[in-house]
Amino acid sequence: MQTTKKDIRALTKEQLRDFFVAQGDKAFRGNQVYEWLWGKATYSFDEMTNISKETRQMLEDNFVINNIRVDQMQRSNDGTIKNAVRLHDDLIVESVLIPTPTRTTACVSSQVGCSLDCKFCATARLKRMRNLNPDEIYDQVVAIDNESRLYFDKPLSNIVFMGMGEPLMNYKNVLAAIDKITSPPPGGLGMSPKRITVSTSGVPKMIKKLADSKVKFKLAVSLHSAIDEVRTSIMPFNATFPLKDLREALEYWYNKTKSRITYEYVVWRGINDKQKDVEALVKFCRFAPSKVNIIEYNPIGDDHFKQADSKAIDMYQELLERNGITVTVRRSRGKDIDAACGQLANKS
Repeated sequence: MQTTKKDIRALTKEQLRDFFVAQGDKAFRGNQVYEWLWGKATYSFDEMTNISKETRQMLEDNFVINNIRVDQMQRSNDGTIKNAVRLHDDLIVESVLIPTPTRTTACVSSQVGCSLDCKFCATARLKRMRNLNPDEIYDQVVAIDNESRLYFDKPLSNIVFMGMGEPLMNYKNVLAAIDKITSPPPGGLGMSPKRITVSTSGVPKMIKKLADSKVKFKLAVSLHSAIDEVRTSIMPFNATFPLKDLREALEYWYNKTKSRITYEYVVWRGINDKQKDVEALVKFCRFAPSKVNIIEYNPIGDDHFKQADSKAIDMYQELLERNGITVTVRRSRGKDIDAACGQLANKS
């Protein structure tokens, strides 16, 4: 029966080698299967052509490959592609391919729904159903790399964990997926960790854990306000993880990694569009080299949140630059297909 079969990608290379030895076969057979699963992202035992038919049948009898399927693909006017990804248990997450003239970026999901409760984000309206497994995160990257090659004639260059879910609430699986993505072929995709950004809403304990793990990828923090009352009103979990704790964790991160911190920041009319908001942000950023990405707000049907006018954006840009903080104003991509930041809600 299907239920008794083990998910083969939950096994390490050593466990696969041990399995073959226990079957009276050679240990290196485990290496061959591992390379098919991870280096070549193969979803069928039949395609493992350097293995005998009998061995492939034996794998079929004992294991299952719980790969994802791209259920639906939408293309935006600006070239952005959104995938509705069906998981083996029929739950759906979304991932996005964002092309520019010089690069293609995969925006991947780490949870079905989200653990946190940001009021401006469509994903937060879905309760968290479960964490994604490392192979489900890995498969999203493989699917987007294939689309990048097919539609833009170049391999995927960057990955951002900014899709559905809070990556640091799925710490172990996110790090395991990144390990597979960055492992050199034939055991992985061989992508550079410097081209991967993990975006968090700010879980202090887990940021410190990342620093202790000496990770090589980049960190982005979804900040949106450096004033506690304002941040708690839009991101209620800030009451549990206040800015003081977040800043202390980020100082710890910088001291350990010497890696610049990126802050993701949306400016809303009447919420965080005053000079005091910018001054608080400048003060918050001062302890370490940082960059602020000011992101265009993408409506999710809540009248409380409205994009700030251009004067407020200009004020942010001017005051941040005057204080030596790098700032970029990001225009949204894929809005017409609900693929932009904060819009991933799995409407299908």
